[in-house]
Amino acid sequence: PAFRRFQREFLLGYLPALAADWLQGPLLFQLLQSRGFLRSQIAALYSCGFASNVVFGLVSGVFVDRLGRKKSCVLSSGLCSASCLLQLSRDFLALAAGRVLAGLGTSLLFCAFESWYVHEHLERHDFPAEWIPDTFSRVALWNSGLAVAAGLVAELVAEGLVLGPVAPFLVAVPFLVLSGIFAGKNWDENYGKNRPCGKACGEGLRGLVSDPRALLLGLVQALVESILLIFAFLWTPVLEPHGIPLGIAFSGFTAASAAGSALFRRGVSGRLRLQPL
Repeated sequence: PAFRRFQREFLLGYLPALAADWLQGPLLFQLLQSRGFLRSQIAALYSCGFASNVVFGLVSGVFVDRLGRKKSCVLSSGLCSASCLLQLSRDFLALAAGRVLAGLGTSLLFCAFESWYVHEHLERHDFPAEWIPDTFSRVALWNSGLAVAAGLVAELVAEGLVLGPVAPFLVAVPFLVLSGIFAGKNWDENYGKNRPCGKACGEGLRGLVSDPRALLLGLVQALVESILLIFAFLWTPVLEPHGIPLGIAFSGFTAASAAGSALFRRGVSGRLRLQPL
């Protein structure tokens, strides 16, 4: 019972932030297009978000350990909220700043929350390490459902409210505020090792160079992610001329992704006992 209470407390802080992140995906290209920007300018705005995520991702682990993981979770919610509000602007520089903040906030989102949980699970509550996968499997299940629902909600609010494609970004703000307030009020603070940034990056680089399999895995993962990012930019201009509702299409993509993950889990753990290459 104590573990279930702790698990529920984590999910109540983490899942609203994930829901808000998914809400910002379906109509971003359409929003920027409605502001009158050329496709090359939209590509530059997308790149601002991707670049800030990559650059900050190199030091986000060290940053979170020093600042405190709970504070980092709250900061992530604040940065993403500011990014969503900046989408109301029609100024290119303001929108670029919004994409940079979104990249920073997203980098913290997928670093701080899970780091906080693992430390609390093992160090403060002394629960068995074997129980950690149970929590993250629940996160994965909920995350898939939230992704599908986000597309439907984004389409609904964009069509039903006079704000149009900016509406999902404004709907995301209350979820981010809820996540930040809940984490700030109910979670305890914890910290990681206080390591110099250069030392931490050097250790990671040496780990890649010393293990060819890790380097190969990283390269494959980078290629897959690059394909997904290109797809994220191109799918809207390809489908929109055909009158396909973008939110519904987004839900279809995420549902197919969730189905693929479920099939993979069944394939490697079920009767087939498939082995990844």
